[in-house]
Amino acid sequence: MANTAVQPPVISPVSILTLVTAPFRYLGRMMIVMAEANSRQHEVQRLMALSDEQLAKRGLKRDEIVRYVFRSTLFV
Repeated sequence: MANTAVQPPVISPVSILTLVTAPFRYLGRMMIVMAEANSRQHEVQRLMALSDEQLAKRGLKRDEIVRYVFRSTLFV
């Protein structure tokens, strides 16, 4: 007859720390996303205020402004 010993899993302090700090990391990422979106919105408004001639000098059309400003976040 064989005897086996079952040991409870060891919870490392790193995993507990990760669980405790997860909400704060999430909130930090959300604040960054909101700040970036706000600055991008200001850029859209600034470009929309330009005339069509000024946009053409920049190589843009009015209907391309949003795609241009959000080009690093939109995969379109």
